[in-house]
Amino acid sequence: MRKLAFFFISLLLALPAAAQSVDDILAKYFVARGGLDKIKAVQSERVTGIISFGPGEEGPFVVERARALKMHMEFNLNGQVIIRTYDGKSTGWTYNPFVPNPSVQPMTEADLRNIFEEADFDGPFVDYKSKGNQIELAGKEDVEEKPAFKLKLTNRDGDISYFFFDASTHLLLKWQGNRKLGGKDVPWVSFFRDFREVNGLKYPFLIESGELGSENTQKITAEKIEVNVPIEKARFGKPNPPPPPAPLAEPPAAESPKPH
Repeated sequence: MRKLAFFFISLLLALPAAAQSVDDILAKYFVARGGLDKIKAVQSERVTGIISFGPGEEGPFVVERARALKMHMEFNLNGQVIIRTYDGKSTGWTYNPFVPNPSVQPMTEADLRNIFEEADFDGPFVDYKSKGNQIELAGKEDVEEKPAFKLKLTNRDGDISYFFFDASTHLLLKWQGNRKLGGKDVPWVSFFRDFREVNGLKYPFLIESGELGSENTQKITAEKIEVNVPIEKARFGKPNPPPPPAPLAEPPAAESPKPH
């Protein structure tokens, strides 16, 4: 009898965790961020900051996005500017100064397949079913000693990734999936830190990413996040190639020592 009572008490204590569903977790996440209505009320955003790939490889960036799915991204590394734009419909452009004979080029089919996730500042969870995303609960795991709910997301192209939500704050702690690097799928992980409030919504001001199992870390540090800012429509069209960096000034010639 005592064993039976213990079984039922254990079952009752386990029910709150077992009763958690995908929609329950996402609803708490939306509330933690500031509310679903506020998320959907954002019409545009601009993020400026610093992106770092390691010592000596960092520079300023700006990302501008607007409804629906419009995007403009610039990243400056040692005076060379990378640009990516998308018009929100069907056409995107890239400029990469680190290739031979750089010029503004239309996005490839692979770029366009991924642009939906890049340009959607609502994220994959808002109205996820209408976006073709399938989400299922994949259990609980600790993320840096914090209990977290693990959700498995399969997007409309069949790509699978995992999102980890803090069981206490309900904010996003971690993303894990694959990234295309050099034509190969590379296991990748990102951690979301330093959440701050902007116009009633919480944003991570630091994202640390890297290849799974590697000690090399890339950092995106937001210095300023603005929402509902005016952005010119031309920013999302075909960009003009930036002017080449100015040549470094030659140091003045050293004077020869004069005889006394």
